[in-house]
Amino acid sequence: MSESKDYITIEDNGGTINISEDVVATIATEAIGQVEGVAALTNTLGKDIAELFGKKNAPRGVTVDIAEDRIVITAHISVAYGYGVNSVAENVQTSVTEAVESMTGVKVSAVNVHVSSISFRKAEN
Repeated sequence: MSESKDYITIEDNGGTINISEDVVATIATEAIGQVEGVAALTNTLGKDIAELFGKKNAPRGVTVDIAEDRIVITAHISVAYGYGVNSVAENVQTSVTEAVESMTGVKVSAVNVHVSSISFRKAEN
């Protein structure tokens, strides 16, 4: 696997496979959505800056850093009130790692989870 600016590049006997960072971010976003206790992905300043440089399709709340043979994924989440923050964050790490590795075949070096808020449900009338 070699370094590329916007793609994970995997070379094999049949040729080259390029996987966009946006694809990895989308896989991670879907995996996060499956974790009980995650209320939402939250916006990040980095996302806003990325949009200035043309990465308009990257999912909000998830960033992907690809360097040489490693992928580091960072997620900014809001946890639903009543769930253990550490437990939810650990479940996000596991879910994202398993989803990205199984769908891309590329090892994830780290999943950094930033819990930026707690979400309270509004009372129903």
